[in-house]
Amino acid sequence: MSADVWLPIPPEEIEGLPEGPRYLFWDGGEDGEQPFPGDPADCVVYVVPYMKHEAVKTRPLEHLTGVRVIQTLTAGVDDITARLSSVVPGVRLCNARGVHEASTAELALALTLAALRGIPGFVRAQRQERWTSTFHQSLADKNVLIVGYGSIGAAIEDRLEPFEVARVARIARSRRTTARGLVHPITDVLSMLPDADVVILSTPLTPDTLGLVDAGFLARMKDGALLVNVARGPVVDTGALLAELESGRITAALDVTDPEPLPPGHPLWQAPGVLISPHVGGPSSAFLPRAKRLLTDQLTRFVNQEPLRNVILTTDAGTAGAKGR
Repeated sequence: MSADVWLPIPPEEIEGLPEGPRYLFWDGGEDGEQPFPGDPADCVVYVVPYMKHEAVKTRPLEHLTGVRVIQTLTAGVDDITARLSSVVPGVRLCNARGVHEASTAELALALTLAALRGIPGFVRAQRQERWTSTFHQSLADKNVLIVGYGSIGAAIEDRLEPFEVARVARIARSRRTTARGLVHPITDVLSMLPDADVVILSTPLTPDTLGLVDAGFLARMKDGALLVNVARGPVVDTGALLAELESGRITAALDVTDPEPLPPGHPLWQAPGVLISPHVGGPSSAFLPRAKRLLTDQLTRFVNQEPLRNVILTTDAGTAGAKGR
């Protein structure tokens, strides 16, 4: 039996791949119907295509009877975990921690600055050839709350540091202490919201974070606060957010929405005080070099039978999915 590795990046474009496996290119194709590059039973490592529909990414899963590792090129793996019932037991699912921190943190900062300084209004005025000088908020002297303080949350704080913010507070699943200070548990979030001028969401989508930002969460935000979402759309209750936006009490900058893609005619497009980008936190020029380095490192570890990085879970025969690791 061959030991095949399916890559969504042409293998000749990735330097340093270890010898041993046969590297095959498969990214689903433009229409998602690209034929498999080899016998799926021979695939031992499946690297999930990036920026493809869920149906494309998960199409091979039930056919990969010999797979040992599924490596995503995204930080979030919720679209894959939802389909793990079709995967054989003992498969390690790894995410792309280390690939998207720079790009996503940059966008979080860009959305924050653009929303506070009124950049969308300037763009509209430029199209109308209007010179309108107005007063806007600065990021300086603001209290910022990061909800989801993993590697991306920490990268966001890295980029906030030069902007003279008054304070950065941190929320994660559980309490811990970092070199920068205390990370509060998610159970503290409601009590911390009233002090935050800017709330940045960078949490993964899990059963615990689904709908986390609901009407009660939003009601605790101070008047005039800005909500920035670079996490996942379903972390926020869209109906509750629309109600707050339409009241004018808060504003929002969203890289992700629920539903997504946001369809034409959806009220969120025209809601007051909202800036929307089309889920572009990850795809930038920073992606490909970091993705290639991750794949080279992971595959070297796999070939040498060393511990893999970023293992999120291992599939288990006794469940309709997986158990965490």
